[in-house]
Amino acid sequence: MSSIEQSIKDYLPIISMGGLILIVQVLALFLSTPMEVSGMQAFEDPTQVSNSIYYIIMILAFTLFVLLAIKKNMKWVISFTIYLAIISTIYYVVLALFVLIPSLSGFASIASVVLSIVITVLLYKYPEWYVVDIVGVCIAAGVSALIGISLSVVPVIVLLVLLAIYDAISVYKTKHMVDMAEGIMDLKLPIMFVIPKHLKYSFLKEDFKKGEKHEAFFMGLGDAVMPTLLVVSANVFMTNNFYPVLGAILGTLIGHAVLSIQVMKGNPQAGLPFLNSGVILGFLAGVLISGASIL
Repeated sequence: MSSIEQSIKDYLPIISMGGLILIVQVLALFLSTPMEVSGMQAFEDPTQVSNSIYYIIMILAFTLFVLLAIKKNMKWVISFTIYLAIISTIYYVVLALFVLIPSLSGFASIASVVLSIVITVLLYKYPEWYVVDIVGVCIAAGVSALIGISLSVVPVIVLLVLLAIYDAISVYKTKHMVDMAEGIMDLKLPIMFVIPKHLKYSFLKEDFKKGEKHEAFFMGLGDAVMPTLLVVSANVFMTNNFYPVLGAILGTLIGHAVLSIQVMKGNPQAGLPFLNSGVILGFLAGVLISGASIL
């Protein structure tokens, strides 16, 4: 194998991950308009910074729940909870798409329920890597759009800063995020993206035995969702938003590139400090270029 072919083989998964993040951001932007029109916002006042604290508490509570379930060997509880969340998220995604087709509005609710159940059953019966990735993209985009239309720019930035700090602590200090990831990866749920190292790879046959080398790269859905919140929020809540949105997208990809370089050196890293820093700095650069106000 030539050095060029080896370089392509080494960097293709990293580029693919960046591509998945970009797809999530574009799809989230597309979904945000029909979701906003349908009144799917979580809060009446999206400018309240306290809303960000609410999400932090929710994340901490869910993390504690998962760690306790792993410790008690009750992974079925985790699966059940996540499958419910999957059905709910896909329902809102499909419902938002039906908003774009007024002639089908009468069937929107029923069709959304049926499709969300069918997709979830498919995922349960056949969680191959491409099924997990496709469903993961839909979930990540849906969650990003729902939260992004519910929080204005300042609360989102506060949330991203707090989550970056929390991610760093949980990966480098307490390491409980690593324990949680290792404890639930074998459930084969769309809580992460799977990028195979070769075309013969099967996620169905992956057993996640400790110490074994994996034939795929993995990236948590949160690494795509969190920076996308600012992309969506800037698009929804700012009037002169082209450069801030573009800057946020480019900043995310630059943050991902820096993160990937560190990971390829063999150093496991917390993703959000890189990704959230990138999206915030890119967004602020766009704000400076456009002269827009974030308040």
